[in-house]
Amino acid sequence: MYYFKRVFVKFYNRENELKALQTIEKNSNTSSKMTIIIGRRRIGKTTLIKKVYPKKVYFFVSKKNETLLCEEFKMILEKSLNIKVLGEFKEFAKLFEYIMVLSQTQKFTLIIDEFQEFLYINSSIFSDIQNIWDEYKDNSKLNLILSGSIYSLMKKIFEDRKEPLFGRSDKKIVLKPFNIITLKQILKDNYPNFTNKDLLSFYIFTGGVAKYVEIFVDNQAFTFETQLDLIFEENSIFLDEGKNILIEEFGKEYGTYFSILSLISSGKTSRTEIESVLEKTIGGYLDRLENDFMLIKKIKPIFAKEGSRKVKYEIMDNFFNFWFRFIYKYKSAIEIENYEFVKEIVKRDFSVYSGKFLEKYFVEKFKLSKEFSNIGNYWEKANQNEIDIVAINEFEKRLVFAEVKLNKNKIDLEILKQKSQKIVDKFKNYKIEYKALSLEEM
Repeated sequence: MYYFKRVFVKFYNRENELKALQTIEKNSNTSSKMTIIIGRRRIGKTTLIKKVYPKKVYFFVSKKNETLLCEEFKMILEKSLNIKVLGEFKEFAKLFEYIMVLSQTQKFTLIIDEFQEFLYINSSIFSDIQNIWDEYKDNSKLNLILSGSIYSLMKKIFEDRKEPLFGRSDKKIVLKPFNIITLKQILKDNYPNFTNKDLLSFYIFTGGVAKYVEIFVDNQAFTFETQLDLIFEENSIFLDEGKNILIEEFGKEYGTYFSILSLISSGKTSRTEIESVLEKTIGGYLDRLENDFMLIKKIKPIFAKEGSRKVKYEIMDNFFNFWFRFIYKYKSAIEIENYEFVKEIVKRDFSVYSGKFLEKYFVEKFKLSKEFSNIGNYWEKANQNEIDIVAINEFEKRLVFAEVKLNKNKIDLEILKQKSQKIVDKFKNYKIEYKALSLEEM
């Protein structure tokens, strides 16, 4: 659900989240409910919450003195509920207790945005909230929404058994980017004459992140060329975006994390390849990037056995992949504002770079079709017999192999049949299909 200004008012692809939040709000009629919403910055968390709950109390946790924050929150509470709050609050715990008591007689929604920032203000706030919540929740009617954008901290606060708020939430929502169906619909609604190359670049540059989509729509940047111009214009938010969002996540070791992500975006996708460049062991870093920060994921060949050492890594977020591949890699040119230089590199390399995203696009298309029980890539030792997409429907005994290239004329299905023979031999009585997928099939 996202709001596009100036062009039109329309909501997209948040039906499940909308329904869940509305159900939770109804359930808070009898007792207080706590909902956690997690999603990377710019994904549309705040917009979604505000649209679902037009009548609410909204607190944004900024890094300021706790007393000043409480003064601000008290004023917001008074204005939002049209009440007079007597007394002063220098500690958030006292204000939160007041709110819980108030919700015994007045039902309302309280949203605390960037909740994880309390860690830097007063780390004891989490245990205070836990004690107050446990005492009052059964006899109050507060619909409490706690939203955060730093995944590692939100995960620690609510999923670490040692933390006071572990197990307290009634619902967890992880807000994801818009899918390819939604992105295609947005282009259709705004620029019906788009080409499939425009769609592919829109998919790569925005990654389905709501704020980026909004910026592109607001600026009517729908073709590959206008999208590129927008990214590399002076004062563009995109130029510092990766740094601004991720440095706080990574802390003082951000340099190593940035180097790893830069190498992955440039095609060094195995641990061995990355370690050979950095000349250091990176197992712990990869583990945290995957499990704590949710930025990368392991890729194994489909049908690979548990414990297989055939592992590659990919950056899950399309925009971050692009940022590390072109903006961070050529940061010297960016710093001296030679944007045209970097833009020409993108144009030069885009046909090769975009190929893996076309493959990713079709993998998502296969998943959204709900036709298959397993979908993945395939390769053998030393990257031999690579197959872009393998999809299986075990119920219908159907096996699909697909080769993906921008230009359909460069796909040879006979070669695909040869590469897939080892798999075919293991699936007797299966119907085998071979597909050539290109820009034309998007």
